[in-house]
Amino acid sequence: MSITPEQQSEIDAARAAPSRTLRATAPGMEQHLYKAVPVLDHGFVRVVDYMGDDAAIVQAARVSYGQGTKKARDDAGLIRYLMRHWHSTPFEMCELKLHVKLPVFVARQWIRHRTANVNEYSARYSILDREFYIPAPEQLAAQSTVNNQGRGAVLEGAEAAQVLEMLKSDANRSYDHYEAMLSQDGQQGLARELARMNLPANIYTQWYWKVDLHNLFHFLRLRADAHAQYEIRVYAEAICAMVADWVPAAYAAFEDYRLEAAQLSGRGLDAVRRMLRGEEVTQESSGMSKGEWREFAALMQL
Repeated sequence: MSITPEQQSEIDAARAAPSRTLRATAPGMEQHLYKAVPVLDHGFVRVVDYMGDDAAIVQAARVSYGQGTKKARDDAGLIRYLMRHWHSTPFEMCELKLHVKLPVFVARQWIRHRTANVNEYSARYSILDREFYIPAPEQLAAQSTVNNQGRGAVLEGAEAAQVLEMLKSDANRSYDHYEAMLSQDGQQGLARELARMNLPANIYTQWYWKVDLHNLFHFLRLRADAHAQYEIRVYAEAICAMVADWVPAAYAAFEDYRLEAAQLSGRGLDAVRRMLRGEEVTQESSGMSKGEWREFAALMQL
């Protein structure tokens, strides 16, 4: 992990000067404030600020439902109800601001979630550091033969060594040329906004990312899933650990109804009902395509 001395100095100063506040705080999240959690070889995630807690979700919901609700359900039960029935606005009352350092190709996946506020380190104004994501050997995998978006068997031996060498040498050569184009030694030097286009997608960038809890849960449901690309999944998993401490009741409901749950199509639900009645159901009799049936069979462990 690469925290600059300036960033570390800011973190140390902030942690050394806590301030009293009248606003609600979450003890579980207070322990995460400003601390950088290492991810990948040079990346990290750290909490810069947050707003709200489990109580804020309940408070917002009861504004809608009225005073009588509190007598009918405890807070955790209400949060589970909200999650189970796909309510959104009560969860939007909580917000989280993160500082993230990540490879550019991961950032391009991440930015597809357009429901957050983002401010990224600008290579138009600043010079990027010579830091690249180089996968660990166990992450070097061949293309999957059944999933166009996934990985297959891990590369081994000479082929794995050759791939690692190419990744390292190509990244460093590109950065050498980037530095040369920027050089002021006896030449004008190319503008930073143009020189950056020569950099590879595995160079690291940084951003501040602020999102409400409803949209954060949507991000985590997709990116913390076992099928997500490893390089973004490890960031999602680090954030999951923070959110579990921040809003434990909401995260428990999210884990139960989203992360560890599964969705069935109408045909899939019909197939389950028929199986429970003792019928033998096949791909042909289910009305599902081969791909749908393969996923259904894996889910049901057929």
